Amino acid sequence: MSEQSFRTLGEFIIEKQEDFRYSTGELSRLLSAIRLASKMVNREVNKAGIANIIGHAGNTNVQGEDQQKLDVLANDIFINSLSQREVVCGIASEENDDFIEIKASENAHMSKYVVLIDPLDGSSNIDVNVSVGTIFSIYRRVTEPGTPVQPKDFLQKGVNQIAAGYVIYGSSTMIVYTTGNGVNGFTLDPSLGTYYLSHPNIKFPTKGKIYSINEGNYVKFPQGVKDYLKYCQKEEEDRPYTSRYIGSLVADFHRNMLKGGIYIYPSTSQSPQGKLRLLYECNPMAFLAEQAGGKASDGFKRIMEIEPTELHQRVPFFCGSAAMVTKAEEFMKNAIEATI
Repeated sequence: MSEQSFRTLGEFIIEKQEDFRYSTGELSRLLSAIRLASKMVNREVNKAGIANIIGHAGNTNVQGEDQQKLDVLANDIFINSLSQREVVCGIASEENDDFIEIKASENAHMSKYVVLIDPLDGSSNIDVNVSVGTIFSIYRRVTEPGTPVQPKDFLQKGVNQIAAGYVIYGSSTMIVYTTGNGVNGFTLDPSLGTYYLSHPNIKFPTKGKIYSINEGNYVKFPQGVKDYLKYCQKEEEDRPYTSRYIGSLVADFHRNMLKGGIYIYPSTSQSPQGKLRLLYECNPMAFLAEQAGGKASDGFKRIMEIEPTELHQRVPFFCGSAAMVTKAEEFMKNAIEATI
C-alpha cells in the first residue's frame, strides 16, 4: 500500500479544508457526521441476511414506492447523525414528504448548511445481496442564518452545491465525494473502522464501452434513446458496447466512472418526466461526474442548470463519460428534429 493510501478520510478532510472557500470547520464536521452514519448503515447492511431488517417495511414513501425496512433504518440513522452535530439547519430526504427543520438547539438555526439525501439507493437489492448506496448533496442556505430554514434553501440549482458524494456498500464499502476540487474515494477497513484514501483524483475515461440502462423498458423509450442504443449495439471498430445494468444508481455510476461508460434513465411513456429525483440523485451525481471530467444531462441540457420547483422533482438522466453523453444528446436532438 502506498504512503498516500495510509491517509485517513479524517486527515484528508482536514488537509483539504483550506481548499474550500467557506473554510470554517463546519463542513468538516458535517462530512464527519456522514462518515459516522455510513459506518452505522454499513453495519446494518452487512447483517441484513441474519437480522430482521430485509423486506418491505409495510408502508410507502412520498413517491408511492414500497419502503424497505433498511430504507427506514438508514433514513433514521443519517437524520439523527446530522441533527446532533449542530452543523445543518435543515435536511431533506427522499424518504420524507417534506424537509426537516433542525432546531435541537439555539445553534441549529445559525448553521449555514442544508443536506439533501437518498439514504439507501437501490434498497430493493438488499434482499438479493447486491450493492446499494447512499447519496448526499450539501448546499449553503440562501436565507439568513438564525432564521427558520425555508423551501428555497433546498430548491437550488445543482451548480450551487458545495459538496456531494455517495457511499457504496458492496464487496468493500467506499465513500466517494467532492467539494469542487476533484473526486476522491476512500475505502473502509472494517477491522479498524477507518476509511483510507484508496482512489485519489478519480477521472472518468473520456470514452467508454459500457452502457447502463433498463432495456426491458425499450418500447417505452423516446426515439432518440432507441436510436442511441442501436448505435451502441452496432458492429463497428470500437463497438458494440457492453450492456451492464445493476439497478442501483450508485453501483452503476461507480463502475462507469472507473471503467468508462454511460448511465441512462430516460423519460418513458409511463414516466414522461423521468423517474430519478433531481435533488437527491441527479444533481449530486452530476456534480461528481463533472468534477471527474464526465458529463451529466437530461438528454438536452446540463442537469446542474435545471431550476428545481419541488423537493421530489424527477428528471431524465444521462450521465457518464463525456463523449458518450454528448453522442447520446446528438441522437436525442436528431430524433426531435426529425419530427418537425
